[in-house]
Amino acid sequence: MFAGGIGLAADTTGISLILFPEIAALAFDVFSRPRGKWATQPLRLIITPTTTAALGVIVTRHWEYGAIAITAITLLSLVTLKLLRSNIGAAISAGVLPMVLGTTSWVYPIAIFSGLVVLAATLTLWKQFDPHIYLSEGNKESQIIDAAETPPKDRFWIFALTGFVLVSGAAAQATDLRFLLFPPLIVVAYELFGHPELPGWMSRPVLFPLVCFLTASVGMFANSTLHAGFLGVSFTMVCSIAIFRAFKVHMPPALAVGLIPFVIVHPTFWYPISVSLGASALIASASVYTSIKRTQRVR
Repeated sequence: MFAGGIGLAADTTGISLILFPEIAALAFDVFSRPRGKWATQPLRLIITPTTTAALGVIVTRHWEYGAIAITAITLLSLVTLKLLRSNIGAAISAGVLPMVLGTTSWVYPIAIFSGLVVLAATLTLWKQFDPHIYLSEGNKESQIIDAAETPPKDRFWIFALTGFVLVSGAAAQATDLRFLLFPPLIVVAYELFGHPELPGWMSRPVLFPLVCFLTASVGMFANSTLHAGFLGVSFTMVCSIAIFRAFKVHMPPALAVGLIPFVIVHPTFWYPISVSLGASALIASASVYTSIKRTQRVR
């Protein structure tokens, strides 16, 4: 419902970037887990993505699209998380999105700030007026997500993440398929490389590319038929959540995949194909990295 309201605001004002795709992940996580790590730091929930969004615009204004630029934004976003002591990994996506879309307007971080202020305010009110919202917390799914949202403890994750972003960004640059490295994928990579032993984030990770393809296709369909408004965004969110439930995926940042078509100027069939290929590359890379870490522990 919240994401649908943001979609309505974007459609009414004509400012599509009010519908920051990762706001779907943020809203889903904080409303479904109001005691989770994201929901318990409302100020950082606002400040972190706004800061990385501004950094993304600055880099996009001075650098052309490319692997080096995307990697630079990713590293700047990670530094921001560290300095702010924030767990809001979705902020990485906010930083990278301007480069992928070619957005250089300061309206973008302002729009993100506005949307997140509304989200934080709505969450605060909801906590006060609904005493039953905590009853579903503490289950296995919530514990898995909490584990993913803790700061990475692995020593070499930064090298694995940087290498993945650099290589995937180079492939996207060479093929001109920018969404081979779609922004939420970097957030998922951050959580997987940072927590190589993360248990149960998906029952069958090999199917994650299919999940991304399906949610991207739903977003494409909704954008072309229902348009970027309350109905289109709400339909996409409901279908995306249903797909995640069906495949037992516990990775909120990936919910943004379905909303990206609403902020692309002219989305084509290459979008769902690109995201599925990018997701395949991540799953393969994460599997190799996890295997290496296990081998090191055995030794």
